[in-house]
Amino acid sequence: MSGSKIDTKSLLQLVKQATADGKITASAADNIEIWLTEDRYARYAEQVAEHITSEKWKELDDAFWTIIPFGTGGRRGKMYPIGSNAINERTIGESAQGLAEYVKETVSGDLSCAIAYDTRHRSREFAELCARIMVSNGFKVYFLDDYRSTPELSFLVRFKKCSCGIMVTASHNPPSDNAVKVYWSTGGQVMPPHDKQIIDRVMNVQEIPLGVEFDAAVADGKVVICTAETDDAFINAVQQQKFDGPRNLKILYSPLHGVGASAVMPALAADNFKNVAIFGPHKEPSGDFPNVPGHVSNPENPAVFDAIIEQAKTDGSELILATDPDCDRVGCAAPKTMDVTGEWGTFTGNQIGVLLADHVLSERKKGGGLTPEHYVVKTLVTTEMVRRIADSYGVRTCGNLQVGFKWIGGTMDAEGPDKFLFGCEESHGYLVGQYARDKDAAVAAMLLAELAANCKQEGKSLHEKLESLWWQHGYHAERLLNQKMPGSEGMANMQKLMGKFREAPPQSVGGLKLTAVRDYQNDTITTPDGKSSPLNGPKGNMVILDLEDGNYVAVRPSGTEPKVKFYMFSYVPAEQLSLLDAAQEEMEARLDAFEKDLVAFADSV
Repeated sequence: MSGSKIDTKSLLQLVKQATADGKITASAADNIEIWLTEDRYARYAEQVAEHITSEKWKELDDAFWTIIPFGTGGRRGKMYPIGSNAINERTIGESAQGLAEYVKETVSGDLSCAIAYDTRHRSREFAELCARIMVSNGFKVYFLDDYRSTPELSFLVRFKKCSCGIMVTASHNPPSDNAVKVYWSTGGQVMPPHDKQIIDRVMNVQEIPLGVEFDAAVADGKVVICTAETDDAFINAVQQQKFDGPRNLKILYSPLHGVGASAVMPALAADNFKNVAIFGPHKEPSGDFPNVPGHVSNPENPAVFDAIIEQAKTDGSELILATDPDCDRVGCAAPKTMDVTGEWGTFTGNQIGVLLADHVLSERKKGGGLTPEHYVVKTLVTTEMVRRIADSYGVRTCGNLQVGFKWIGGTMDAEGPDKFLFGCEESHGYLVGQYARDKDAAVAAMLLAELAANCKQEGKSLHEKLESLWWQHGYHAERLLNQKMPGSEGMANMQKLMGKFREAPPQSVGGLKLTAVRDYQNDTITTPDGKSSPLNGPKGNMVILDLEDGNYVAVRPSGTEPKVKFYMFSYVPAEQLSLLDAAQEEMEARLDAFEKDLVAFADSV
């Protein structure tokens, strides 16, 4: 078809017939027509036409059945050269252009943007594209010219006092995906009121200016390569969060084929950990994530650690750390006892948060710097054990937050960063210090190493340390269940399910009676007798089912993937603990019962 005029009328007739035959959805047909007929999509019309004439209806339906949302943090999805529901040059370009338009309208003075990227396929290409668009809009761009972490991008925004920032990464998603995360001048992901205003600009982008080539912009000083300078300043900021103590620990670290070696290794070295090795099979930066289970580099998945643990048992390593592809989340494994050749176990995100909270607060208390004005921050779906630990040290907890680390960053600025001690979320995200407004696996890895070294000196394992905290604060067990609901039908079912939880919730879960429904979308608390009262909570599409004896379940649709998330929480107060093993078995059985009932409820929609 190259070189010939596209017969739009005939192509649209083929699309109409395919819709009638059930080969594509009506919404896909509507978006295909837009890409075939509107001038802003002219450069893609030939590719769309080739798909139609080749009858690639499944590919077309996947790529066009909806418009990939620009959520409150950015745009994430499967890469495909064309399509409104795919990550490609157009949808990435719209994201950068929409951001540029809004910042120009909102910010006075010189404009600048920080840009970084991870090891995924096309990440460098998309980063250069974003840089060209921002320069074409009159921005100076500060560019990290190699694979770097998301928290380093957050740091760079603050370091260079940028108007905004763009990180090209899809975090721990499969190799097929990519994304952009958008940052405000605070170094945090965009928040209200900016988020909705940016979304509006993104969805209405017409022209995407590309008036300058990347290399030419570098030569002209409009794109400033600042990698080495930023690396030094970032690692210096991370190591300022360290605490004194023993460093006699052998560590095995995995970047899971991502950017992490650029941040974690220098951070550990700056904290004087000398015996650190990178796990060879995961060392290579690769967007295919070839040597991890299912090619998904997610430290939340215990299976990621299996091969690393086998090496640790043979080489005498005493702690395993692993970070996701953009190095903003950290996972951890350690031997159950002091015998490194014996049984090992991983930690959940909540458990790592508990260990780090106690470590930071304990060390700060030793320094005599804790006051009642100091505070920790967590989200509503992060374990309440963090709050109980904070209470024991006499500091505040800001915990009435929706899911997403941007709310933790926003709370730091609202409450005053000078009194901020620690922020965490259950999905393995942690921050200590004021240098960034996003979670940072480098600082978390450094502090976990310190804690493990302290424990070793005391003759106990990290797992034994966690057990001692359970005895002190009560046994807490949490579990996350992801209920996948893919496709256009899945999105409709997600909405139906959330509606059912609000209007006709289960009266018991796992044998425990429902005591209240907290609806964060409608700001209400409703009891089983139908009485409602106002809810003092952050607005969001989430429902929490309060159950007997301090147990509860949170339900929310994922903001980035087609699934509903169930967060389950069980609890035995410290004064009721007699046998820890028995409590663990009882709570695991309770969580099993929760899961069974929640799946059945979701399947009934």
